[in-house]
Amino acid sequence: MIWIFLSLAIGGILKGATGAGAPLVAIPVIALYHPEGVPFAVTVFVIPSLLANIWQAWAYRADLVPGPMVWLMVAAGIGGVLGGSWMLSALAPEFLSLIVAGGVLTYVGLRITRLAPVLSLRAGRILGLPVGLAAGILQGSSGISAPVTLTFFNALRLERPAFIATVSLFFVVLTLVQIPALMAFGLLDAERLAISAGAFAVLSLFLPVGAWLGRKLAASVFDRVILTLLILLALKLVAEVVLGFG
Repeated sequence: MIWIFLSLAIGGILKGATGAGAPLVAIPVIALYHPEGVPFAVTVFVIPSLLANIWQAWAYRADLVPGPMVWLMVAAGIGGVLGGSWMLSALAPEFLSLIVAGGVLTYVGLRITRLAPVLSLRAGRILGLPVGLAAGILQGSSGISAPVTLTFFNALRLERPAFIATVSLFFVVLTLVQIPALMAFGLLDAERLAISAGAFAVLSLFLPVGAWLGRKLAASVFDRVILTLLILLALKLVAEVVLGFG
């Protein structure tokens, strides 16, 4: 419980500072320390994801990127999250853990190597459908779509307010679809919804802390700390599955 609390606190700080990324920290930790693994972690994080993104989408609504790009991503993402939710209910827990670990390590690798291209908004509109589909599948199956979404939005070189507004709206719609999908597949019930609401209460306490740090702390320092933590979490997940370490 202490580790899960800390993961939600750090996730809230990361979300408040950057506008995204809370699941990158919270979901691997919850998956490691709860016997039901990734399915439990994904279901517990739906309310924090929904409410935190609603709050940020509303707060930054004036900065939303204009044009059809976001809505193309949303349309494709809805189909992706439905398919990903089915995968979450059907795949073996070990495979789901490797998906989570692979997603985290891919995100870290892209951040460290800075391989993400620079895209124009016109290119973003063209890529909106495939990016949205891939992000939806990852979101539904592992709760972590950052390797696709954050890399894509970073490549567009959006200013921080536009980045937060756009990514938050995307996740609001996907989570609104994800919740009934998880219920339909028998993964989300009243008890888990209550736990998820409690998780949001923890995360929300630290959103203002992250927002303050985002304005005060050097971005390079913040990045190094978070990336180091993510690497350790992903390697621990891989060790649990491949090497049987506990």
